[in-house]
Amino acid sequence: MRPIPLTPDMERVARRVIWFEPPAQAIADPIRFMAYAAAHAQHEDMKVIRRYVSDEEFREALDHAPPGIIDPRSWAYWNSKLGRFPAPPLPKRQLW
Repeated sequence: MRPIPLTPDMERVARRVIWFEPPAQAIADPIRFMAYAAAHAQHEDMKVIRRYVSDEEFREALDHAPPGIIDPRSWAYWNSKLGRFPAPPLPKRQLW
């Protein structure tokens, strides 16, 4: 997945989506950022994010999302919006 640029509008979105990290750190890992966005971004936030993230990249982010970030409802919604119905299983934590 391509890096997401830290533009002023993305900085505002990153502050809301991953409120516990500085925006530059939040978007440094675009796959992790998109997982948090899928779970916490508002409609207006996603309109900004989707200027920089294609459907293909969003699918990639879902395919590699860290476990425990996206709730089942958001998982089903975003997979459906990206043409994947039924949704694949949610990412699971691996215990050794």
